Amino acid sequence: MGKNVTHIVWDWNGTLFHDIDAVISATNASFAEIGLPPITLERYRELYCVPVPRFYERLMGRLPTDDEWLAMDDAFHRHYWVLAEEAGLALGAKQLLADWQAAGLTQSLCSLAEHERLIPLVRTHGIEPHFTRVDGRTGQSDTGKAEQMVRHVAALEGVEPDRVVVIGDAVDDAVAARHAGARAVLYTGGSHSRASLLAAGVPVVDSLEEAVAEAGQLIA
Repeated sequence: MGKNVTHIVWDWNGTLFHDIDAVISATNASFAEIGLPPITLERYRELYCVPVPRFYERLMGRLPTDDEWLAMDDAFHRHYWVLAEEAGLALGAKQLLADWQAAGLTQSLCSLAEHERLIPLVRTHGIEPHFTRVDGRTGQSDTGKAEQMVRHVAALEGVEPDRVVVIGDAVDDAVAARHAGARAVLYTGGSHSRASLLAAGVPVVDSLEEAVAEAGQLIA
């Protein structure tokens, strides 16, 4: 890879995959099962964080017990994967991926979505050929993305970490990028409010088109 050529590592949920409505619906359905009141999109974006047990701590005033966490996590995913079938790609995402590849540039996907579920979904939307690598989560769902991002970037052939820009919708994406020696651009269309994203100290944008443009400029 050339000295000033950007490799983009895309996040999936809330970034390429516009599933925030499914997330809120699944969250509230799971909350109903465990006796928590429903949450609005605005409140969710104010409080959401990774690792997810910390999000529940913000809601409950305490960390959930191990048994509570397992029940919450199971309930959320049970509802989410039904609702996700109706979700689609973010506005313009498919064309942006195609254009980046057509320009001779590389990109990959690193997600905390379960790997075995992620791959069929990416294929369903017809975008797998645009990526040099696709990695979903293979371990527990109670950790952030930092260690996974390190492994993902290390596995990219011919790509040095300082050529990598992570595009995601969560502060954890910026944390993971830093952990891997990469840079980040955060997008407001997913899980976080603009204010919480700005606290990460990286560029924050309102569209994926802006994110791609910013990613190119960061490495120029």
